[in-house]
Amino acid sequence: MRALNQFADVTTGVVYIHSSPAALCPHIEWALTATLDSRADLKWAAQPASSGVLQATSNWVGPVGTGARLVNALRAWPMLRFEVTEDASEGVDGERYSHVPGLGLWHGSTSANGDVVVGEMRLRAIMSVGGNVAAELDRALGSEWDAALEPFRNGGEGAEVTWLPRQVG
Repeated sequence: MRALNQFADVTTGVVYIHSSPAALCPHIEWALTATLDSRADLKWAAQPASSGVLQATSNWVGPVGTGARLVNALRAWPMLRFEVTEDASEGVDGERYSHVPGLGLWHGSTSANGDVVVGEMRLRAIMSVGGNVAAELDRALGSEWDAALEPFRNGGEGAEVTWLPRQVG
């Protein structure tokens, strides 16, 4: 039966919690545990880009679509800075979600090498509206979210990574 299915059953990704208040950390772990059906035991570290907040990074394995489910779990806390990636797999584009307080959530499709991909229909819509095409392209690429998260990403160098598997099948 698998030969007839052109899509992958399982994929991988990463959850980056760039900044979280310490009091929220156990709640984040509970939300990840519930979403992945696997115990999340994150290794929290101080975030050098902002005093008083913590960061953690977790690789995950799960069914295609797990990235979106993780984002839904994390959106409950609008003060979080986080990113969730889902790697491209057979027959399925990758995805990247970025959340920044004040900007909200950004979502983009990604290619196998991680580049953000803007589809034909989205490009046509941007061009047909007119106005500031460059600004609309920046928005489609998530440039404002990238700029806001970049100092927090650099703060993650050397941070411990935790694998979070999810039962598949």
